[in-house]
Amino acid sequence: MKKQEEKVLLYQFSDEIASAIQDILRKSGIQTRILKREDWNQRIGFLLALKGFSQSTAAEEVFSFSHETAIFHKIKGKRLDQVLQALQDAGIAHINFKAVTTPFNLHWTLGRLCKTMYNEHAYMVEKDKNSE
Repeated sequence: MKKQEEKVLLYQFSDEIASAIQDILRKSGIQTRILKREDWNQRIGFLLALKGFSQSTAAEEVFSFSHETAIFHKIKGKRLDQVLQALQDAGIAHINFKAVTTPFNLHWTLGRLCKTMYNEHAYMVEKDKNSE
């Protein structure tokens, strides 16, 4: 059985930073895809080119999310730690919005995943403030 390919989706990174991240991940054998702003209404599974997912033709709604986001597919645990450390060692600034794919969020749109990460991030920041 062929090993599932590790992939990372990159969203809202500058061309320069995205290119640097791609170079680092390529050395680790990880494929990357740079998403366009208009990809927000597509399902994560489609953006990863997984079987069974087709392109969405849903009507456009207003979506504004300007944060750099990385979505890791088939990368978790120690392997994810190694990848994040390699990015840090290469001088890539900390990425606040990161997600690992799950059987559930593969069916979510990029927009839904970004909104969920944003809400979770805001919750954690507020929680940290209140615990000081």
